[in-house]
Amino acid sequence: MSDPSPADPPPSPSSPGAPPGPGRGTLGLSLLFGALYFVQGIAEPGEGLITQPVRSMLKGWGYSVGDIALLSLVIGLPWSFKPLYGLLTDFVPLAGSRRRSYLIATSGLTTLTLLWLYFNPPEPGAYYGLMALLLLPTLGVAFSDVVADGFMIDKGQPRGITGLLQSVQWGSNYTAGILAAVIGGWLAQTGRQEAGFLLCAGVTGVAFALALFAVDEDRPGPPRESPAGAVRALGTALRDPLILAVCAFLFLWSFQPFSPSVLYFYVTKEIGLSEQFYGYKMALLSTAAVAGSVAYGFYCRRVRFMTLIHLSIAAGVVCTTAYWFLRGAGSAVVVTLLVGFTYVTATLIQLDLTARVCPPRVAATLFALVMALSNLSLSLADGAGGFLYDLWAPLWGPRAAFNVLVALGAAFTAICWFLVPALRRGDWAAGEPATAEPVG
Repeated sequence: MSDPSPADPPPSPSSPGAPPGPGRGTLGLSLLFGALYFVQGIAEPGEGLITQPVRSMLKGWGYSVGDIALLSLVIGLPWSFKPLYGLLTDFVPLAGSRRRSYLIATSGLTTLTLLWLYFNPPEPGAYYGLMALLLLPTLGVAFSDVVADGFMIDKGQPRGITGLLQSVQWGSNYTAGILAAVIGGWLAQTGRQEAGFLLCAGVTGVAFALALFAVDEDRPGPPRESPAGAVRALGTALRDPLILAVCAFLFLWSFQPFSPSVLYFYVTKEIGLSEQFYGYKMALLSTAAVAGSVAYGFYCRRVRFMTLIHLSIAAGVVCTTAYWFLRGAGSAVVVTLLVGFTYVTATLIQLDLTARVCPPRVAATLFALVMALSNLSLSLADGAGGFLYDLWAPLWGPRAAFNVLVALGAAFTAICWFLVPALRRGDWAAGEPATAEPVG
């Protein structure tokens, strides 16, 4: 998932972020960034089209939910290094460009690895080999995400259209999620898991072609700040109690040990719903998330932001405890729609919170760092949840083990209320209605 961020003041016409002459218009940029984020929504191994087929493949090989969760944890680790990718694309030009060459390299890496997986499918039981190979496309997608964010800021800020471009990105990503869920469920249901690698390779090949022929970028000038200066400024920001409170808030909110690997295993094995139904369920989740994104864009400027922070915690508790009522197909539809809407509401509020407190001097790098911490929390929770489910299910039964993990997730989210007083520091929390452009 991309993490849109604020940036420094608009560059001068001679800087690398300035529009190249007349440049591509708003529609062209919207189509470009929409396509890049659509590709990300399809190709990301941890959340995209091949996610369910890979889990289904491992389940068919006889691996437990803990094994599946461990694979999800490991292949999700490249998302925790986003600040490093940001420093590279900001300060270390590759082949004469700050963005384009990195985008070509990362999309090429993703495409080639997925093609290799299709033409050399893993043998049954090749758990660690599959894990190692899936790390590469995850790295490619995560790095591409950071590069695309930087390129969006370069092109969008001088035109004053960053909010529009971010809206297009999120809409495209969730739309891709709908298609990925339906197609991934069908591939898992029909035993065509390897075909997912080929489909994703074809989609990422589009990103490679866009990077080659549709991304225009001026040659890089001298960086606006040296890497050493940026590191010093970042260190100062990380000692700010407000920034530390935000990091703790996002880490606790994101620590949900019942999902997604435990949820997949519980729904498809213990409840007995089909792989295809699980795919439809994830498509419904993305559909509700689109609705939640549109709704947030309407009310985010009309509600006091501290009220929104309380709403994000309440929404997190609601979308977690809703899984207690998961019993069959009917309840799965209702719970999924509720979770999709409330989860994206809370997520957008957190992105907005992070964007508000990041010092402008190191906004992009610090935003990526905070989002990497949130991604790390998700991966750790997934791994811990799988281990605990395997430990508790034989003792208490699958339903009780699942419900206890849901309760733990809700408890971690509720603890965030103790951090709210620390988030009131600074002028941004003075109580006025939100005025910033919605980050979603």
